[in-house]
Amino acid sequence: MKTIYKFFSIFSLLALLALAFATPARAFDGRSGDNVEIKAGETIEDDVYITANNFVLEGTIKGDLIVFGETITINGTVEGDLIAAGQSVIINGIVTDDARIAGALLQISETAAIGGDVIAAGASLEAQDGSAIEGELVVGTGQTLLEGNITGDILAGTGALELTGEFGGDVNAQVGDPEAGGPSPSMYMPQSGLNFPTVKPGFTIADGAKIKGNLEYTQSKDIKIPANVVGGKVTRTAPVVDPAKQKAQPTPAQKAMTWTFDLFRSIVTLIVFGLLLGWLAPVFMKTLMEKVQIQPAASLGWGLVAYAAFFFAILVLVVAMIAGGVLFGVLTLGGMSGTIVWVGILAIFAMVLGFVLVTAFLTKIIVAWLGGKLILARFNPALAEHKVWPLVIGVALIALIVALPYIGWLFGVIIMFIGLGALWLWGRELLQARKNTV
Repeated sequence: MKTIYKFFSIFSLLALLALAFATPARAFDGRSGDNVEIKAGETIEDDVYITANNFVLEGTIKGDLIVFGETITINGTVEGDLIAAGQSVIINGIVTDDARIAGALLQISETAAIGGDVIAAGASLEAQDGSAIEGELVVGTGQTLLEGNITGDILAGTGALELTGEFGGDVNAQVGDPEAGGPSPSMYMPQSGLNFPTVKPGFTIADGAKIKGNLEYTQSKDIKIPANVVGGKVTRTAPVVDPAKQKAQPTPAQKAMTWTFDLFRSIVTLIVFGLLLGWLAPVFMKTLMEKVQIQPAASLGWGLVAYAAFFFAILVLVVAMIAGGVLFGVLTLGGMSGTIVWVGILAIFAMVLGFVLVTAFLTKIIVAWLGGKLILARFNPALAEHKVWPLVIGVALIALIVALPYIGWLFGVIIMFIGLGALWLWGRELLQARKNTV
């Protein structure tokens, strides 16, 4: 129970990008742009904050590195913590302290060395043969391939896990069953250019692997463990199944009716919201669709950034609310302290409500409307400019894709990130235009 609590606690921190652990009292160097590079031979004494489509570190950073972008490559040295979120995060160099990384493709290459803990979340994590992690590894991914040397404990929640390296501590893994496995994450991002490793669904331990501590894993069946691989105790835990749910299994006809009803309700809801948005903000909707059409890859990458930025903003607001309440409480200004707390709570509620509405409706409507336009443009260009039919066709198509069994959720996540990215790009250009007019 303690292990499960630890896993979910750390994983929740990762969802907030764990920025609360960044050192706040130091100076920092901030850089942004489409392509940002810290060249070989360049040394930065402070913490560094980066936002970029493509970021490459060749030099040395004496403090922490916090970077959001589409493609992030660490070839140099980070003497503090690394916090990185993007479509791909590739570590080829040295990170002296902890690394917290999130993205579609996460790779710790054969030349990488990390002196502290690693917390990783995304579609795929690969620690190549020759890589070294001195601390613990906490990972939540669709698939995980561990070929390197990890000194500390491993805590993993993944659909596919393969161990071929050396592990100095305990291994605790919650792994999906082989029968429930799906295609490689690369199947869903064929134009991304990312090189995803191939990991067999389920839990695999190679003959050359070495686990010095205990092995505890959760799976419905025993796995094949080569002789002399595990130095400690091996424990398998069966997945917990709710007996009540197991007894009340719906019939195929009931499942089909429920699926059809949910699909119809989703289509009608999206069409109504889409028509309302098209009527209230036609220019805004058109601009967002153009962003997705012109910059699809950038929209996907910046969508990951926008998603992470939202949780970071919530974290900052919570910290500011608590700090303000404590400060005015110490100054015996109880009324002011209570006002700050209530204003903070209302602001958090408004932000969460807005984020839910955007991710549940706006992002799908943007992609659906654009998809409907592109489809109709092939057959009837005049109809593609209609105010209703492109939305209806696009929403029906998106709703069907998202409702697909097993893989629909992944398409939904990709659509959400693309829509968020278009909104992020629009907001960034709007702020830049305002700065230029000042």
